[in-house]
Amino acid sequence: MIMSVEHLYEPFQYSFMVRALIVCLLVGLMCPLLGSHVISREMGFMGDALAHAVMPGMVVAYSIGISTFFGSIPMAIVVALSIGYVAKKSKISNDTTIGILFAGLFALGLILISLQNGLNVSVEDILLGQVISTSWVDVYVTSILALLVIVIMIAMYKPMVFVGFDYQGAIVAGIKADKVDYLLLILLSIVVVVTLNVVGIVLVIGMLITPAAAASLVVKRFSSTIPMGMLFGIMSSIIGLYIAYYLDTPPGPSICLVSTAIFTLAFAKTKILTR
Repeated sequence: MIMSVEHLYEPFQYSFMVRALIVCLLVGLMCPLLGSHVISREMGFMGDALAHAVMPGMVVAYSIGISTFFGSIPMAIVVALSIGYVAKKSKISNDTTIGILFAGLFALGLILISLQNGLNVSVEDILLGQVISTSWVDVYVTSILALLVIVIMIAMYKPMVFVGFDYQGAIVAGIKADKVDYLLLILLSIVVVVTLNVVGIVLVIGMLITPAAAASLVVKRFSSTIPMGMLFGIMSSIIGLYIAYYLDTPPGPSICLVSTAIFTLAFAKTKILTR
C-alpha cells in the first residue's frame, strides 16, 4: 500500500520518534563521512572492535546512573589509541591487537553485567540499540559531537586523504601522518559510540561501512563517495525508522537492513552495467 501524507507524518506526532529521527539523521551523516576513510584504509574491523570494546564503559555508566556517552567515549578513545600505539610500537599486527582487545574487553563487559544487580538495561538493548528511548539530553550531546566531527573532518580533509592513500608520501611532504592517524582513531571512537545508541554494538559496522561501500560502487571519485554515502546513510535512517514504526520491528536492525538493501541494489547496478 502506498503511503499517504498522513502516514508520512504520523510517526512524528510522538516526541520519542522526533528525537529518534534527529539522532538517526546525525548518525546517517557521520558514519559515511568516517566510513569512507575507514574503507580506504581497510579499517573495517577496527570499527566493529571499538563497538564491542566499549561495553565495560557502558555498563559502568549505567550502574552509576549517568549517560552512556560519559562512559563509552573515554573508553573508546583509550582503546583506539592503545590499538594504534601497540601496532606501531611492536611487531604485533593491527588485526591481532584489535582482536585481543576486542575479545578481552567485550568479555569484561559481559561479566560486569552479570555482576550488577538491578541494572536497568538489558543485554539486548546494548547489543541492538535503544534509539526509541533517546532523551533530549542525548539529542543535544549527539548534535554537539556530530558538529565537532563534521567540522574537524572538513578541516582535515586533504591531510586525511593524503595519509590514507600514500602514508610515506605524506611523511615526505611534511605531514605528521601518525598524528593524523591518531586523530582519525579518536573521531572514529566518537562516531562509533554515538552510533551505538541507534543500532547497538552488533550492528555498528552496518552503518559505519555499508553506506560508504554502496557509494563507492556508484561513484568513482573518493570526493564524491562521501556525499553519496551520506545520502545513503540518511535514506537508511529514515526508511528504517518508518519500517520499525509500522511493522513494529527493532529500529536498529531495520535501519541496517535498509542500508544492506541499498548496497545490494548498488552492487546489482554495477554488475548489470558492466555486462
